[in-house]
Amino acid sequence: MTAPSSSTGDPAASRTASSTAPARSGPATERSSRLPATLLPALCVLIVFSAFFVGQFPLGLDDFLTSARHWFLEGGQAAPNAVDKVLWQIRLPRILAGVFVGASLSVAGAAYQGMFRNPLVSPDILGITAGAGLGAMLAIYLGQPVIVIQLAAFCSGLLTVGLVCLVSQAARFHSPTLALVLSGIAIGALCGAGISLAKILADPYRDLPSMTFWMLGALNSVTLDDLLPTLPVMLAGMLPLALLRWRMNLLSLDDEEAQALGVNVRRTRLLFILSATLMTSASVAITGIIGWVGLVIPHIARLWVGPDFRRLLPASLCLGAGFLVLTDTVARTLFPIEVPLGIITACIGAPFFLGLLIRTGDRR
Repeated sequence: MTAPSSSTGDPAASRTASSTAPARSGPATERSSRLPATLLPALCVLIVFSAFFVGQFPLGLDDFLTSARHWFLEGGQAAPNAVDKVLWQIRLPRILAGVFVGASLSVAGAAYQGMFRNPLVSPDILGITAGAGLGAMLAIYLGQPVIVIQLAAFCSGLLTVGLVCLVSQAARFHSPTLALVLSGIAIGALCGAGISLAKILADPYRDLPSMTFWMLGALNSVTLDDLLPTLPVMLAGMLPLALLRWRMNLLSLDDEEAQALGVNVRRTRLLFILSATLMTSASVAITGIIGWVGLVIPHIARLWVGPDFRRLLPASLCLGAGFLVLTDTVARTLFPIEVPLGIITACIGAPFFLGLLIRTGDRR
């Protein structure tokens, strides 16, 4: 075994990351591999800033600066004009929602892939999205307001993961990870059956369109009032993953090896599952189910910065935020009607994922 690195961070995590990262031929190769990572935050900021100007109602920089001065410096004392409404009441909530939801889903996906040691894992592996969808469908079927629908989706997502954990513990499998995955598949299937039943029983004119649109995910109905209560939840879930991301390298090992390196595997895995579940449930609650972000974005980040989770999670955050904002900008610019984001993310994510599978198979 090589000697521990003198760089900052946990020595065990450094050894683990170095054992899984690709071999480097020298300092030049290391600089070239890290250069894209330094560009990711700038790329994300560029996409977010450009989204304010693009849409069915295009705006220029002068419009943006004038409206920003009127809205923020002058307090918007006069009645807002069309530019003010488009920028701060329509596009700002959508862009902020895209940033936080995209970042949350991609970070949660990367965390799940590390915890379960499987690159095919996504945030819905434990039935979170199916459980949240069932809660939202029941609330829509009962004719509840938007805030109740969001709360029902969030709580049902958490309850579903809690039930999955209880069932996996009762199963007493030799592999806790396998028990979690199998329990999540079974309970997710039950929630999916409940969703189908709710859609069959729903009023086809009053409730069914809302159910269908919610299941496909969109940002067009998100307001600042919807977003602000969920931001603390997303940040609370992201904080432990950000601070302890070096431990994700250790969870990629066998449980016995991780325990030998001083990690409480069960406690750490439960903490990361709770953190990823909070982010996913909060995201699904305000936007509906947006697929492929938590599966594909971590793969792209892994290609850019390597498998070390100390760099992989920040890269996934930036890429996820920029990707969802860019996707929403395309959805509201290129199409005359509002296209759900789930359709566009599937059209982008599925071909990329197939290409990734073919490329990986060729290498093996």
